Amino acid sequence: MTLRFIGTTSDDGDCPTLYEVEATGDILVQGDRVTDPAQLARLRDVKESETFVTVPRELLTRFAPRTEPREMVPFSEIRDLFAEFKHTAWRLETRCGYATDRNSPKWERWKAGADIAAEPVDAWRENVQRQTAAGKRFERVRLVDEPLTEGQAYLLASGLGNVEAGEDIRNLPRGQAQRLGLPDYDFWLFDSRLVARFVFDEDDTTLGVILSEDPAEVAMACQARDAAWHHAVPTAQYAERVRSSA
Repeated sequence: MTLRFIGTTSDDGDCPTLYEVEATGDILVQGDRVTDPAQLARLRDVKESETFVTVPRELLTRFAPRTEPREMVPFSEIRDLFAEFKHTAWRLETRCGYATDRNSPKWERWKAGADIAAEPVDAWRENVQRQTAAGKRFERVRLVDEPLTEGQAYLLASGLGNVEAGEDIRNLPRGQAQRLGLPDYDFWLFDSRLVARFVFDEDDTTLGVILSEDPAEVAMACQARDAAWHHAVPTAQYAERVRSSA
């Protein structure tokens, strides 16, 4: 079953760490195995299949979920949030590519050499223009591999048009994201209070999103946003860097 990294208090890749078992919502705890005979002797109702690990209290107070997990819902159920949010809509994109891009007519035009950043404004960009004109912020950080995957090259080309519409899109090398301890999954963060975490299949197709207002998950998303935003490079600047290295 797929594990979702939740958080760690380790500085050097050691234990301890928390993960979520996505299929069940259960929490998997990684830590140092308990070997003290006196401690083991005081454990109750131990099954043969069980083992025990020690984790610092800080890990649980910072990252342990405080609410029950929600069911996945279709992405269409959150579309209204992109017009109704109050001040910020922030996205982390972590994948090497997306099926929705590869299956779109715009992808074929890009493959044929078209300047897709200069295409007429679509419904997404119209909404970005309305929301940013009202003083709201649309922002996202895209993790990129070096060299770029085909999907990332497409997003870089397309993103210039989104930036023109009012989005602030930035790019962050994957290796740097890993050193910063950023999550390895996609999400939208609305108004620093609601997380919409994406669920994909192995072909990069969006299966749905899981909404959460759990304080621990929202806090982690805010921390990831702040760290990523500080280090990421604006799209136009990153595009120029890619062109100059080609």
